Amino acid sequence: MFNPSRDQARRFFIDAWKKACAKEALTPIEQIAAELAQQHPEYHALLEDPESAERDFAPEDGQINPFLHLSLHLAVHEQLSIDQPPGIRAAYDACLAAKGDRHAALHDVIESLGETIWQSQRDGSPLDAVAYVEAIHRRARSTR
Repeated sequence: MFNPSRDQARRFFIDAWKKACAKEALTPIEQIAAELAQQHPEYHALLEDPESAERDFAPEDGQINPFLHLSLHLAVHEQLSIDQPPGIRAAYDACLAAKGDRHAALHDVIESLGETIWQSQRDGSPLDAVAYVEAIHRRARSTR
């Protein structure tokens, strides 16, 4: 999935969760998606409802888009596995040391990624990888 549509990305998570629950064979990327979904029990009912792929999740309504959240988790998982952007692994490790909880540290990285994407969109500029990694380090320092 190099450039999936919104619906394709949502279907991917729904299908991976369905296969995992049915104990069917999963591709490596589906296995990761299912593990991410497992870490978010608040999304299980949504992932078990195929029509949820069509729902809108408006931030103005105070809703977090669960598909976006899981997608950001998946992106961060990949970034950490290859240390790209350079230094993200060390920044994550600093968050992990400060938080003492893997999932909480991942959420710090996800929030930093979300801020970096927002900044890029607001400014009409490319993603600033250096600022992204520094934002993660700032979160780690603020936890101490």
